[in-house]
Amino acid sequence: MPKKKTGARKKAEKRAVRQKAIRTSNNERGLGVMPCNLSMLCEKCNNRQKNRAICYFCDSVNKMPVCGNCGKQKCMAKGGDCVVKHTGFVTGMAMVGAICDYCEAFICHSRKCLSTHACQCPLADAVCFECERGVWEQGGRYFKCSFCHVFVCEDDQFEHQASCQKLEAENYKCVSCNRLGQHSCLRCKVCFCDDHVRRKGVKYARGASLPCPKCGQDTQETKDLSMSTKSHDFGRQRETDEGPQYYYSEAYERAMTGGGASGGEPFSFGGVSASDGHGAGGMEDDYDDDDDYEYDEDDDDEDGDEDDEEEDDEKDSEEKSVLQSMANVKLKL
Repeated sequence: MPKKKTGARKKAEKRAVRQKAIRTSNNERGLGVMPCNLSMLCEKCNNRQKNRAICYFCDSVNKMPVCGNCGKQKCMAKGGDCVVKHTGFVTGMAMVGAICDYCEAFICHSRKCLSTHACQCPLADAVCFECERGVWEQGGRYFKCSFCHVFVCEDDQFEHQASCQKLEAENYKCVSCNRLGQHSCLRCKVCFCDDHVRRKGVKYARGASLPCPKCGQDTQETKDLSMSTKSHDFGRQRETDEGPQYYYSEAYERAMTGGGASGGEPFSFGGVSASDGHGAGGMEDDYDDDDDYEYDEDDDDEDGDEDDEEEDDEKDSEEKSVLQSMANVKLKL
């Protein structure tokens, strides 16, 4: 039998578990509450922006900067790890030790912040998924999508969240077979069935979510999500209750009716313009002229009767000519 744990051993194990949870909780914090991504109001131009050393709009520096790693505005010198030794508390530029190249925020002169922030800066590879702008190209804050976990800037976060739960396919079928996909990857925007979501030779933990075979992100069950499929709402051909309807742009319609795409000169190609009667507009005019003629069966019957009468007259004239020639021959005899 295993030895019974003592009270001190139990306390030590609980303390180790608690310390591990504290260490991992820092990484699990949302990007919106990180000190380097806090909201800042410029004291000179009154523009709200992300926490940064120099204002994005007017290039001014605030009197009370905030550390991008620990979030403090005042150094009390109680920790003892200050690189710049001082007595009492310091604020402003006396507290600043560096500027991060990734998040453009001030870092205090604490030894811990200076040595660890550059390696674990949450905005080190922050590029907006929608507009492809980095920290240096825009002044707003950054967030991570709660579905696909990509960086989204403050301008495009709501638009991205609204269109994120949409598959790239027109149905919910698995990309590898024709069965219904029960697992969806919100980063790749595809579905997988139970067989194709698992890769051969890979062991999966029991009860954990299965990773995507393409990108490795955890998949979620399609029934738990409000997923929608791709639809062509703005296409030229759209099915309605009355049947298929066709929509053309104004430039295309002007070109088909003889006008140029810009509404000026008529459309031309190879030296021949539509206004000459050989273009698209001329073809339509000729087609319209042909449509003016109406087909009638009585006309065909009348034409047939006239042809028969002409043939009978020709036969009668031939017979008369033959009889007259025979009579002339008899008189000569």
